[in-house]
Amino acid sequence: MAAKPQGPRQLLTTLKLIINAAAAKPAPPVGPALGQAGLNIMGFCKEFNAKTANYKEGIPLRVFVKVYNDKTYDWQLKSPPSTWLIKKAVGLERAADRPGHEIAGAISLKHLYEIAVLKQKDDPQLSLQALCKSLLHTCRSMGVRVVARPEEA
Repeated sequence: MAAKPQGPRQLLTTLKLIINAAAAKPAPPVGPALGQAGLNIMGFCKEFNAKTANYKEGIPLRVFVKVYNDKTYDWQLKSPPSTWLIKKAVGLERAADRPGHEIAGAISLKHLYEIAVLKQKDDPQLSLQALCKSLLHTCRSMGVRVVARPEEA
């Protein structure tokens, strides 16, 4: 019997996960998400942990896993979430409970610009101005005041 000709592999789904650097385990959220897609969980965990071993411990990283019909996958590592970066820059554990009514902290435009430069590596077609504007609105929704100079923060 002749082997069936294999066509190009087709993308089945894209999984979006947030995993701490060098801390991928087969436990939730990684295990169930990859298991439902029929992927090798331990293989992914070892590969992810090896690639993120030089990151500081506890940094949440966004991971996009593309699952194909032949049970293979490609994954892409992205920068930490904007809210995490803003909280670290301000020195907060949590954002404000009532944004708009209370201020949890303050951040300077210089720090927002540096976060935007980091985030632009994930999506190069976005302008720094658009990213800064988006980060400004994220700060507003977190109850973080944006000031012009670092001294005022």
